[in-house]
Amino acid sequence: MLDIYVFQAIRAMVYMSAPRVRNITYTVYWFISISCLLMVALLPYINWHSWPPVLKSYLMAIFMGLVVAKLLVSVFLLIDDLRRGVVWIIRRFSGSTPALPDGSGVVSGLTRSQFLNRLGLIAGGTLFASLVYGFSNKYNYRIHRIKMGFRHLPDAFRGMRIVQISDIHSGSFANREAVLKGIKMINDQKPDLVLFTGDLVNDRAVEMTDWMDVFREVKAPMGVYSTLGNHDYGDYYPWPDKTPNGYSAMQHANLDRVKALHGELGWRLMMNENVVLERGGEKIALLGVENWSSIKRFPRYGDLKRAYEGVADIPFKILMSHDPTHWDAQVRPEYPDISLTLAGHTHGMQFGVEIPGLKWSPAQYFYKQWAGLYKKGDQFLYVNRGFGFLGYPGRVGILPEITVIDLT
Repeated sequence: MLDIYVFQAIRAMVYMSAPRVRNITYTVYWFISISCLLMVALLPYINWHSWPPVLKSYLMAIFMGLVVAKLLVSVFLLIDDLRRGVVWIIRRFSGSTPALPDGSGVVSGLTRSQFLNRLGLIAGGTLFASLVYGFSNKYNYRIHRIKMGFRHLPDAFRGMRIVQISDIHSGSFANREAVLKGIKMINDQKPDLVLFTGDLVNDRAVEMTDWMDVFREVKAPMGVYSTLGNHDYGDYYPWPDKTPNGYSAMQHANLDRVKALHGELGWRLMMNENVVLERGGEKIALLGVENWSSIKRFPRYGDLKRAYEGVADIPFKILMSHDPTHWDAQVRPEYPDISLTLAGHTHGMQFGVEIPGLKWSPAQYFYKQWAGLYKKGDQFLYVNRGFGFLGYPGRVGILPEITVIDLT
């Protein structure tokens, strides 16, 4: 129905064109539309999960891009249909023609219907073109620098540099040289401490096989610490041995392997625990929890109470928690002495606008804190936009991020 509805706008636009142009336009439109519909219809029969991840992500991105673009076109078509419906109703019951603002119903040589149809097609085409362009941005890493001042930061830690990365999603990578460029950018910041806030893989530990030597290069004098994200648990993968009650031995083995990967990378995985960092005879506490979300569809494995044990008397604390909804739901109301929380998870939905004076993404309709720095009272939250990508193999406006935090 959506394809047929949008086709009306296509047909109206090329109606006065040469027959050859019309035929080519119609053929291309219906070939693409029917191909997408066939792909969806055949998904249950083509062992989709065994396809190469890169191919899957591109196909799904193109399909979803077309659907969203057509929905956008439909908004303009619906406006025109509603307008014409109102005119028809007035004519039907009053026997008169309602006056139009310009007296002609023509906008710049076009009827209002033609104008809205073309405006809709331009909007939908622009959206789809931007999604295609975004394919080239998925490794276009950006460094976000921020200086953060804290009253309770010990003098010995003033000037300490933290690099935060998040959401690697190694199963989506295909360009080794591009990822190595990102690793070099991390190390070039000369961090004292590197913190990774979850989602090392999309689902399975095997996705890291070809990337271990790459991410093993991430180093810092005070260490590299990490947490788990919602994707690291393998909850979204169709494990073949899963029982009706949801248990899968394969999934549990996969999770154990994901945990082991952090150690093999030289990273200290924080599983609802803390570590005390010392410098110049002074101390700060670093806490790390498993995934904890206030949104029901995401898992809640984190235990901040356990992670907090033994560090109540240390005045400055940093928390790594993958999902930013944790901050408002538990961290702020129950642990007001956690000065800085670092999260990721949202990716900024890999789509949006970030220019001076304007920061927008569909992510803001799902997450109160979705990218960048947030402050309430003496507590800060920083949400990293993600190093990798998932689903859509690209970035539009919201580029992959390496966060550099200088403590003052």
